[in-house]
Amino acid sequence: MASLPAPPDEPRGRIFRSEEEVAALPASERIRYRLVTAGRRHHANDNISAFMRAGEMEELKAEVQAKMQEVLRALVIDTDSDHNTNETAQRVAKMYLEEVFRGRYVPMPAVTEFPNAERLNELMIVGPITVRSACSHHMCPIFGKVWIGILPNEHSNLIGLSKYARIADWIMSRPQIQEEAVTMLANELQQRVRPDGLAIVMEADHFCMHWRGVKDTDSAMVNSVMRGAFLKDANLRREFLSLLPRKHSA
Repeated sequence: MASLPAPPDEPRGRIFRSEEEVAALPASERIRYRLVTAGRRHHANDNISAFMRAGEMEELKAEVQAKMQEVLRALVIDTDSDHNTNETAQRVAKMYLEEVFRGRYVPMPAVTEFPNAERLNELMIVGPITVRSACSHHMCPIFGKVWIGILPNEHSNLIGLSKYARIADWIMSRPQIQEEAVTMLANELQQRVRPDGLAIVMEADHFCMHWRGVKDTDSAMVNSVMRGAFLKDANLRREFLSLLPRKHSA
């Protein structure tokens, strides 16, 4: 059988790997290889769950734990005799994969959709939804609130209030920048709900500013996405924004 072309990030001249070669790779390399051969991006805020197989989450945790142990060693931390850091590498690996970056490694949570039987067409606002993310530049925490405005039409799919929070958590639980996170959330909701108008506002504290750099503890970032009727109708947009109980509005 003729060799297939090498994936884009493989060294030049490298032949396509056999199933046996792929199976012998560490889990992270197996997953990366599937992504590359499929031509799929795997940036920090991309969901890669479709390219993971059963058992590989546990393998990834073991890999991250081993690498984190090396980071601690490079920081000259004696994890053998320091009782506070004996299990830090294991805790960090579990935290990254099962909690703060979970949105990269698990599929979208199940979301039940209902037809708009009553043909509702009035403004609906959900929020504030508490969200937690991480800056992809420094891996520092981002804590914030999200408000979602929906102007449905008779063809819209309605979803339960808790589902907005579930979708937001899935999108936000990745390393990213706030501007891209809000756009990704808007894209997901637009596709699912199909409203006449969609508006999202996010206000968040960034610990890459609080904890390091300028160390400004008072700054927050606010950004928005307006689509459809919210973009075209200034009165609708003004009504939505006026109803948001933002902490700096007083």
